[in-house]
Amino acid sequence: MLNKEPVTGRQVVAYLGLGSNMNDPERQIESALSAISGLPSTTLLRTSPLYSSKPWGKTDQPDFVNIVAEISTGLDPNSLLRHAKQIEAEQGRTEGERWGPRPVDIDILLYGDRRLRSDILTIPHIRMWERRFVLQPLADLRPDLISPDGRTINDLLSHADIASQGLWRIIDSGKTGHEEK
Repeated sequence: MLNKEPVTGRQVVAYLGLGSNMNDPERQIESALSAISGLPSTTLLRTSPLYSSKPWGKTDQPDFVNIVAEISTGLDPNSLLRHAKQIEAEQGRTEGERWGPRPVDIDILLYGDRRLRSDILTIPHIRMWERRFVLQPLADLRPDLISPDGRTINDLLSHADIASQGLWRIIDSGKTGHEEK
């Protein structure tokens, strides 16, 4: 991992979206969560259940396993992003096809109440409000969340375009099946 990271001077609660559809996706997610819990000035607080989802954007690939992690971190957003990209690379992710298959993808969804827009990072995540595989696990952790347009996370989940996106909760780490969500 990187050494000597800038810290904010205070702990911030942030939410990370993780997804994988290659090389034993559940194991990839577990490995990424372990790496996240080892980041400097960072504590993994809790995670949503695991979900399986149909691919978004590019549909001719295996289904994804998704989860949202709630962390407390003293890392600033750009340092957190650098660490996320390093974890992805260590798990075999290479730059390739947009929305294509990947061993692991880690996105910063929320970073406290901070708003940020740069060439490399937008917080809140720019597409999180349109993706069921992000909203449902996030709703498991933050049912009180309100979108920028004032709708509750449950209102967003019931919207036709989002509600129609396939998503299944993985029961007992995939060993006993799936539950439609």
